[in-house]
Amino acid sequence: MLGSLFTQVRRAIGSMTYIFWEEMRGVFHDQGVFIFFILVPLAYPLVYSYIYSGEVVREVPAVVVDADHSSLSRDYIRHVDATPDVEIVGQCADIEEARTALKFREAYGVIYIPEDFSRNLARGEQAKVTVFCDMSGLLYYKSLVLSNTSVSLAMNKNIKIERSGASTVAQGAQIAYPIEYEEVALFNPATGFASFLLPAVLILLLQQTMLLGVGMSAGSMREGSKYRDLIPLNRHYDGTLRILFGKGLAYFMVYLLVSVYVLCAVPRMFNLVQLPNPLTLLGFIVPYLLSCVFFSLTASVFIKNRETCMMLFVFTSVPLLFLSGISWPGSSISTFWRYVSYAFPSTFGINGFVKINSMGASFPEVRFEYIGLWVQCSIYFVLSFFVYRWQVIQTRLRTVKNYRRSRS
Repeated sequence: MLGSLFTQVRRAIGSMTYIFWEEMRGVFHDQGVFIFFILVPLAYPLVYSYIYSGEVVREVPAVVVDADHSSLSRDYIRHVDATPDVEIVGQCADIEEARTALKFREAYGVIYIPEDFSRNLARGEQAKVTVFCDMSGLLYYKSLVLSNTSVSLAMNKNIKIERSGASTVAQGAQIAYPIEYEEVALFNPATGFASFLLPAVLILLLQQTMLLGVGMSAGSMREGSKYRDLIPLNRHYDGTLRILFGKGLAYFMVYLLVSVYVLCAVPRMFNLVQLPNPLTLLGFIVPYLLSCVFFSLTASVFIKNRETCMMLFVFTSVPLLFLSGISWPGSSISTFWRYVSYAFPSTFGINGFVKINSMGASFPEVRFEYIGLWVQCSIYFVLSFFVYRWQVIQTRLRTVKNYRRSRS
C-alpha cells in the first residue's frame, strides 16, 4: 500500500514538473505571453517613471492683467515670477485678451490685479488679487494657487511689520506670526506626482500583466485544441491539483523575479521614496502574487481566444486604480464600490505596498491588507480548483466518447 502511494505521489510530482516546464516554455516561446510577462513589466515602469521623473510641474505659464500699474502691483508680479512654479509670459490689457491666451494654450492661468489694489493697502483696507486657473490640468492649478498664496502671505508679513512700528526683529516676527506654524509633508517631501502615484501603478501593473499573459496562454490552448478545450489530451494533465500547482508555480516564479525589478529596482533608478523593510516587503508580496496567480487562473477559464483577454482586462486598469482608494480617496468611495474593490487583489496590494514602501509600515500596520490577500488567495484557489476540475471532467468525458466512437 505504501509502495502504491509512493508511486502515485511520484507520478503527481512528475506531472506537476512537466506542466511547470511546459508553462515556462510557453512564457518564453509564445510571443504574446512573453510580451505581457517580460517586456511590458520591463519597459512600462521605465517609461512611466521617466515621464513623471520631474515629480512636480515647474514654470507654469501665466499672464497678468495689471489694472493698478503701481509699484506694489509690479512688486507682486515680480515675486510671483520669481517662484519656481510660475512663469509670467506676458501682460494683457484686459480680461478678454487674457482669456484668448488661455484659449490658445499660451498660458494656463491669469493673475488679475484690480485698479484699487495699492489704494486699498494705503488706506489700511483689504486688497484683493484674483487668480483664474485652467482646471483641465489640476497640477497647473496647484502651482498657480500655491505660488500666489505664498507671495501674498509674504507681502502680508512685511506690511504688518512696517505698520506695527516694531523696534526689534523679534517684535516684528511676533506681530507677523503670533502663532508660528511649520508645514511638514509626510512620506512625500517633494509633494511629487511620481512619488504619489507610481507605487500604486507598479503594483497594479503586476496584476494586469499577469491577467493578460495567463488569459492569452489559455486562449492559445483553446485555439490549438480541436474541441477548444482548456486542458490538453495528455496524461500529465489528468489531475486538477497538479495542473494548478504546475501552472501556479511557473507564474509565481516568473513574477517573483519581475517584482524585484518593478518594485525595488525601478523606484531606486528614479530616486522615488523607498522606506520598506525588505523582509516585510517580501512577506507581503508573496500572498499578493499568489492571489494574482489564482485570480488569473480563475478568470482565464472564460477566455475563448487570445484576443478576448485584451477586451476583458485592459479597460479595467483605470477603474481598479480609482477603486483602490489611492488616486481617489477611499473615504469618498461608496460602500457598494468598496466591497466590489475587495474582489481584486490590487486593492489590498496597492494599499499595503504604499504603506510599506512609502510610509515604512510594519506587518501589524498592514494587517488588514495582509489578511485580505490570504483570504483572497484561499477563495481564488478554491474557485480555480472547481473551474479546472470541471474542465478536466469535460476532457475525460470527451476522451471516453471518442474512444467508444472509434471502437464502434
